Amino acid sequence: MIRITAAWLAACLLLAAPLQAQMPAPPPSPSRLDDIIARGTLRVGLTGDYMPFSAFDPVTTTFKGFDVEMAEALGKALGVRVDYVKTSWPKLSADFAADQFDMVMGGVSITLDRQKKGVFSIPIMREGKTPIARCADTGKFGTLAEIDRPGVKVIVNPGGTNERFARTHIKSAEITVFNDNTRIFDEIAQGRADLMMTDASETRYQQKLHHGVLCAVHPDMPFDFAEKAYWLQRDVALKAFVDQWLHIMQEDGSFRATVNRWFE
Repeated sequence: MIRITAAWLAACLLLAAPLQAQMPAPPPSPSRLDDIIARGTLRVGLTGDYMPFSAFDPVTTTFKGFDVEMAEALGKALGVRVDYVKTSWPKLSADFAADQFDMVMGGVSITLDRQKKGVFSIPIMREGKTPIARCADTGKFGTLAEIDRPGVKVIVNPGGTNERFARTHIKSAEITVFNDNTRIFDEIAQGRADLMMTDASETRYQQKLHHGVLCAVHPDMPFDFAEKAYWLQRDVALKAFVDQWLHIMQEDGSFRATVNRWFE
């Protein structure tokens, strides 16, 4: 009886195998890219205080800047509307982890800490930290040793890579944290701070805004290496789409044209 039962079970398994092979595999779970297209919106996080990448107008509650223009181009490529979510540099990582947005734009630097939480697009800009000071003082602050002296006042905005860089390298000079990144360069222009170390792209832009008053110090030879990119929630399909979209923009000249409108 035992041998008959075993044989019967073996026969049943052999008969069932072709049927199982013919059964379709369950559909894969949707990616974030699929979700974005299905809901018709792309949620983009912006700090709105880092021109020329992004600026927020509290009166009209709208954003403008280089990465706003890029976000609109990405939304058009996806066939969806862009919903902007205001965040801040101190809250950026927490808001990202809480899934407040699908991606972050607006001048985000690639860091390994951020890489642990999400993924980055291909880089859009290569640069690093460099000083900006009153034009008459640029010769005083060419090196970190010249900056890190008693009596020198270094100003930083809180919560981002600028503050991290300053606190890593500055031990003797005075560091002042200024919370309003939209007015921080006026503090230097008016003599309440001597310099700020920030991304070379920002020093060039602020030099243009404060022509003859503030000057970027060797922006072509920054103190360190950094790249900017778009910070994405971890999704292979979304990253592949954004990377390909950026590659096309870089090859067809539209990326360079956008850069020229905001940085040159």
